[in-house]
Amino acid sequence: MISLVTMQPTQDTGAPVSLTIRPMQLGDLQQVVEIDRLSFSLPWSARSYIYELEENPDSMLWVAEIGLMNGEKRVIGCIVVWLILDEAHVATISVHPDYRGLGISRGLVQAGLSAALERGCRSATLEVRTGNKIAQALYHAFGFEVVGVRPRYYRDNDEDALIMTLNELGKARQAWCPADPAMKD
Repeated sequence: MISLVTMQPTQDTGAPVSLTIRPMQLGDLQQVVEIDRLSFSLPWSARSYIYELEENPDSMLWVAEIGLMNGEKRVIGCIVVWLILDEAHVATISVHPDYRGLGISRGLVQAGLSAALERGCRSATLEVRTGNKIAQALYHAFGFEVVGVRPRYYRDNDEDALIMTLNELGKARQAWCPADPAMKD
């Protein structure tokens, strides 16, 4: 597990919740696929997630899970990071619409990039829709910069994708994770 924090009460229970960022398990599949369906016009299939979990050794999948006061646990977000030589590629990230704006994506990105750094990655890259200004702002906060455009990348509406890259992943991590004991010299 990567982090444990207290969040504000939710509308459905009115009770405080905890948030844990942890590796995805096969038992999370149904919830993750539903979040993807709610988040994207072209969501990943269950089979795609199964492949990443069971067959791709260079794939890391993390989920954000809340624990409610009644003991119920619920997956509310997911990130998939591919390891390509010494580069981390953020393949997808999504957060349930009811939990957006609470920093969940930030926690997922931090977990994914930190794990990639620990596996030897020196840089990270991703594609993001040109119209998704909220995601672009998040990635800029981590130090990603726009390095190119993939014209008509998204098949649902032919929207372009910005290619964003974060060089010197280790140095960047010190900025967004300054108290991390794993960052000792």
